[in-house]
Amino acid sequence: MLQSSKPSFFLATSDAVVCREFYEGTLEFTLHSEDDFAVVYQLAGAELRISKVAASTPQPFTVLDWQVSDILTMRAQLMGKGVEPLIFDGMGQDENGIWTVPGQNVQILWFKDPDGNVLSISQRT
Repeated sequence: MLQSSKPSFFLATSDAVVCREFYEGTLEFTLHSEDDFAVVYQLAGAELRISKVAASTPQPFTVLDWQVSDILTMRAQLMGKGVEPLIFDGMGQDENGIWTVPGQNVQILWFKDPDGNVLSISQRT
């Protein structure tokens, strides 16, 4: 019923100024709009709404992933902008912080935004 409808994705921020610096300065997103309630970006045909909240408790798991064709190149670009990879105990990530899903051709690199939201890039071949 909704599969062909355009989705919106929601995150939260308690500091819209810092949030915009990260998403626009670091990730190089173009601002679509901002009002008293949210900072909004258009990403590959979907809307990312980052709701302005007084306080937020980020989830301990990935809330947003971007599928990329070359994870090492994208990792280098992110690290060049000051993004630090997340290393999880016991995951067996490689020296670049990249985890390969056992039995699959999927690689994942995790990082956080300023509000602690866990984000990732993945390469699926």
